[in-house]
Amino acid sequence: MGRAYKMKGQKRKNKDEKYDREQSVEIGEPSKRVKTDGSDSEKAENLEIAVGDIPGIPIAPLDTGINKQRVIFVLEKASLEIAKVGKTYQLLSSDEHATFLAKNKRNPADYRPDIAFQAIQTILDSRVNKSGRLKALYVKTQQGLLLDIKPHARLPRTYKRFSGLMVQLLQNLHITATGNGEKLLRLVKNPVTQYLPTNSCKIGFSHSSEKLIDMHNYVGKINDGLDLVFVLGAMSHGKIDEDYVQDYISISEYPLSAAYAISIITNAVERKFRIL
Repeated sequence: MGRAYKMKGQKRKNKDEKYDREQSVEIGEPSKRVKTDGSDSEKAENLEIAVGDIPGIPIAPLDTGINKQRVIFVLEKASLEIAKVGKTYQLLSSDEHATFLAKNKRNPADYRPDIAFQAIQTILDSRVNKSGRLKALYVKTQQGLLLDIKPHARLPRTYKRFSGLMVQLLQNLHITATGNGEKLLRLVKNPVTQYLPTNSCKIGFSHSSEKLIDMHNYVGKINDGLDLVFVLGAMSHGKIDEDYVQDYISISEYPLSAAYAISIITNAVERKFRIL
């Protein structure tokens, strides 16, 4: 059987990782929609315009918490996938798109973006965040995309508006703030470990872990000079198994939702930091 060849003129698909490239030292090729013969800075500016302007989101006033022990959350395997359903792109969920998922031979039980929504809201609403002790929040999707959510971003309170915001983010690669244009949500380059401080204690949570602990006692024994990195799963079933995690623990004899597990974690950290 002869070797298959591509048709002349057919371009090979670009399999590069999808993320907001402004953070990278290397600037990618400008969009085809932008025509410019100017300098590199002008090209970068035109590339930003080509992405498209979207409505900004407000910023919450927070204490800076500088020079204090701080906290980073990493949510793994979040179900945040968009697809064209009918004439519009939508965030796929088991409730709203069961027929679409079954037609495309997908398991509806794997599409639970509400889990990530509840987990993110719990983190941003915590006193850890309001006191300025939340350093960063990263969300890794099941498709391998890495989202960076700024702690001072005020996300929509309803799932429907959150869903629309995620569609905009995954299409435009970033969401800007109202007024100053700061990027409050954006897709960043993997791996997440490059954003984690070296002087940190990286803790993973799994119900299957044999190490059952009291969370308040556990965090109380951690060196105050180390930042705390908490890694949790944001999926309906399964477990996380990340190499960069230094210690896997279980905080209850019973399976817990991601949001409730986060509330236990933040409560223990608030007691350690004496945040009232």
